Amino acid sequence: MDSEPTDLHALLRSLRVWDPAVTELPPFDPAEAPGDPLALFTRWFAEAVAAGQREPHTVTLATADAEGLPDARVVMLHGADEAGWSFATHAGSRKGRQLAARPYAALVFHWPVLGRQVRVRGPVAVAPAEEARADLHARSTGALAAALTGRQSEELGSPEELARAGEAAWERAEREPRTPVPSWTLYRLRPDEVEFFQGDARRRHVRLVYRRDRAPQDGWHTGLLWP
Repeated sequence: MDSEPTDLHALLRSLRVWDPAVTELPPFDPAEAPGDPLALFTRWFAEAVAAGQREPHTVTLATADAEGLPDARVVMLHGADEAGWSFATHAGSRKGRQLAARPYAALVFHWPVLGRQVRVRGPVAVAPAEEARADLHARSTGALAAALTGRQSEELGSPEELARAGEAAWERAEREPRTPVPSWTLYRLRPDEVEFFQGDARRRHVRLVYRRDRAPQDGWHTGLLWP
């Protein structure tokens, strides 16, 4: 028996934003924010973990192709330090090719359990190959197997083809856990701008933006944005 068609617009109107049953909107005073966005990001990330946010390390990565057309997907954050925010992929994947043509990207973290977002954008550089290898081999067998499967973003002939390649890659990852994957690339986004968004129940959202200074020193200055 066929199910009843879904009224998408009615469903959308039925949903709540920041339901008090599952969301806490903590106060955020931008005057008390640290001078470096990395310190605030680290604090907010830890608070998202403590609040029970599921997969807080997942992040939307936005890039543009050679024609300037935008693209986006969800990836995993591999680290964040003074060198930048790190993520990884195959150099020959769609995002890898886009970054080669236009080495600039944006990241968006969404932590709805606290009504928070963090937006990061800036130029992207390739980390040294030895760092990419160390990063991959520090991860799970499944991560290595996925990297060994390769051919990311290429056309797939059938699910059976993927199953065969995936099984072979998993067996090799278990047998040779230090197997190198030359195409696996670690990227670092060194931000020019980082925005912290704290939602407010009365829609008086706080938006604190850090922008990188240029000369004479490579520091940061901050400002507020209208919500």
